[in-house]
Amino acid sequence: MKKSLQEDWNQKYASSLQTKLGWYEEDPAPSLAYIERCGLPKDAPILDVGSGMTTLISKLIDGGYQNIFAADISNIALEKARSLLSEEQQPHVRWIVDDIAHSTEIQNLEGIALWHDRAVFHFLTKDENRQAYLSLLQKVVKHGGHVIMATFALTGATHCSGFPVQGYSVDTLTKFMGEGFKLIEAMDYIYQMPSGDSRPYIYTHFERV
Repeated sequence: MKKSLQEDWNQKYASSLQTKLGWYEEDPAPSLAYIERCGLPKDAPILDVGSGMTTLISKLIDGGYQNIFAADISNIALEKARSLLSEEQQPHVRWIVDDIAHSTEIQNLEGIALWHDRAVFHFLTKDENRQAYLSLLQKVVKHGGHVIMATFALTGATHCSGFPVQGYSVDTLTKFMGEGFKLIEAMDYIYQMPSGDSRPYIYTHFERV
């Protein structure tokens, strides 16, 4: 029997140390810098999609942010991520197990001030899944809200963790986001994997208008 997508990701998180995962960042400095430049109130709702076992959540809490949603298709990843937080940190996070392309949970959110996605969107290689992602984003992010997306660049990998991926440029992401989102800033970024290999990314920051 073919494994489900959730089972595939659960297996990856269950069988590997956090620090050995190909997308692990000890210091999520690019994301933190972009988030800080949004100038959000510390109680503004922040949604981190594809959160996994990111270090970003604890860094945000340490920075004073109090209203964080961590969403991932892998319940094992989120359970491990939760165990890494202190008792004082945990009340500031709500955990959501959901498939971003077939949402049953995230779709119930509203008024999100910041949507953060590092390395999820490029896994959506089917047009119908990309459109479902965009519709979900439009539904939950408030007007004046922010979207920070980091994806593989056009010159990046064609596969990641055994899955095909789609690379992007600033222009192709801006076209995808459409007229309802204004590009605020973007940059090229070289990510150093735990293995020592490098991966070219692009980071983009949009505002919903």
